[in-house]
Amino acid sequence: MTGLYPEFERILLDEASIQQRVAELAQEISADYRGQGSIILITILKGGFMFAADLARRLTIPHYMDFMALSSYGSKSISGAVRILLDMRLDIYNKHVLVVEDIVDTGKTLEYLTVNLNARRPASLKTCVLTRKPGDNRHVTVDYLGFEIPDVWVVGYGLDYAERHRTWPFIAELKPEAYS
Repeated sequence: MTGLYPEFERILLDEASIQQRVAELAQEISADYRGQGSIILITILKGGFMFAADLARRLTIPHYMDFMALSSYGSKSISGAVRILLDMRLDIYNKHVLVVEDIVDTGKTLEYLTVNLNARRPASLKTCVLTRKPGDNRHVTVDYLGFEIPDVWVVGYGLDYAERHRTWPFIAELKPEAYS
């Protein structure tokens, strides 16, 4: 497949591996929340949409879905400041909340988000992240993790570069010359 897409270095996670891990995460989450009523999945857009859809279809517990969009990138570089572009609509006060995110890189976005959501006083707040890169992000709690990946630029399965490659069913590493 990489012959068709010269900007891909390699496929890091194929579709079958992703779907197997999503099914495992759904089983674990369903078991952990069984008997606690419904949970609210808060998906972080745009990157988390494919992961959240597949995860939600496999959950065996009652759940609602809502969405947030955050930005931590300036036009040319990472600014370090996180801001909410789209807030969720559901009230999470005294509800069980599971944040669904595509990737943890530095951890700043997830750290900001958990502080913000905890201020809204949910009954519980946990995180489910598809991929995590190595580095200084261990200060954020990831309760359910799909995959540890190398510190490379990845696309596919919701992840993008300049809004491209989000809808591939796999996760690929981009060649550095594609984004530098």
